[in-house]
Amino acid sequence: MAIALEIVSRETIKPSSPTPPHLKIYNFSVVDKSQPSMYVPLLFFYPGTCDTNRSGRELEINQKLKTSLSETLKHFYPFAGRIKGNDFIECNDHGVEYIEARINCSLEEVIEEPELDELEQFLPISVLSSEGTIGFLLLVQATFFECGAVALCLSVSHKVGDAATYSAFINFWAATASRSSEVMISPVFMGASIFPPIDSSIPQMSLEFAQQKPVTKRFVFDAHKLAKIRIKAANKKVPQPSRIEAVSALIWKCVVTASRSKLGYSSRPSVWALSVNLRTRLVPPLPENYAGNYAGMFLARLEGDELDLHLHDLVYRIRKGKKEVFESYAEKAHGDEVASTFGGFVKSLLTLASSNDVDMYACTSWCKFELYEADFGFGRPIWLSIPGAKFVNSIVLTDTKDGNGVEAWVTLTKGEMALMESNEELLEFAAVNPSIL
Repeated sequence: MAIALEIVSRETIKPSSPTPPHLKIYNFSVVDKSQPSMYVPLLFFYPGTCDTNRSGRELEINQKLKTSLSETLKHFYPFAGRIKGNDFIECNDHGVEYIEARINCSLEEVIEEPELDELEQFLPISVLSSEGTIGFLLLVQATFFECGAVALCLSVSHKVGDAATYSAFINFWAATASRSSEVMISPVFMGASIFPPIDSSIPQMSLEFAQQKPVTKRFVFDAHKLAKIRIKAANKKVPQPSRIEAVSALIWKCVVTASRSKLGYSSRPSVWALSVNLRTRLVPPLPENYAGNYAGMFLARLEGDELDLHLHDLVYRIRKGKKEVFESYAEKAHGDEVASTFGGFVKSLLTLASSNDVDMYACTSWCKFELYEADFGFGRPIWLSIPGAKFVNSIVLTDTKDGNGVEAWVTLTKGEMALMESNEELLEFAAVNPSIL
């Protein structure tokens, strides 16, 4: 029998109390304005129970999720608003959409050999839906399996916040739902009050390159293999590379090899762009609970005439790029300087992304955000994934369940992915789409 998902109901969830009048308008910061109008999905899978009262459990979970979501939106009030142009969010408690769905299979049938394309049916909305500019800024879909398991997917507009804000929202909501005794700190949405969009010429990041038909594959590096990569990548300048630096260097090496092989070039310029949270890098630093967008990207470069690719050299370039962005950008980007500094960075990034003479790989890391701690009162997730974001030359990194390994979701053209999957060095350290069970 074919797997079929059925939408049971749709409901608008509003904040549990009205947003105060002085918070009704959330003006975008210079960083918010540059973000693409796209949804960022996070999909969590929760195990089932032996409870025979399936309908009763579904009713209980739905009620718990909706009530706690309403309470959470009181603190994350821009999530329940609507975007007006590319200037501000009208925080008039319009609400978010909550979708209940059922699927006619067990959780094991989905995650034993996960088919990444099939995961998209659990998304409440397409990543590139135009709804993001006029409608809901957050959509939630709770899908119930026949075995009692639950798939919970959140899709949040990137205009509202970055990975740090998104993760804070999820953990706040989970703590509220489970009635955790942990003291949760309410977010602070400062937006344009701290980073005003002085330079009106700053472009919004384009996603036109996503119109191609790429292939996404999942590569998993367990803790044991990660330790070996870090040893291999170590050098005098970077004696102890982080797991993100080591995995990034290895993937970068493999994708460069694939690109050069496919194009028939022995050399071709390449840039590795890795997102980084800049909140603690300002002088003075932003509050820990600063919400909105304040992530940047640092660039590591490989020139076209450099033929030899060594892991330890690529790790050094990544570390060097991180240091440069912290020193020359983050520590100076405050006050009136932030618009020109960030604007210049966005313009140069878009120039690289649109160039036919340089390969740019955009890497986003969701590691260390403790997303596997998201217990809504029915246990911790057994797996989380980020389906639907099929942008060519993009890499998304997440923690494995134990917090010690790394999952890499790599998206390339079909030809380059075929070469990537056969790379012996990569296969020495990574498992290709292993079972979650």
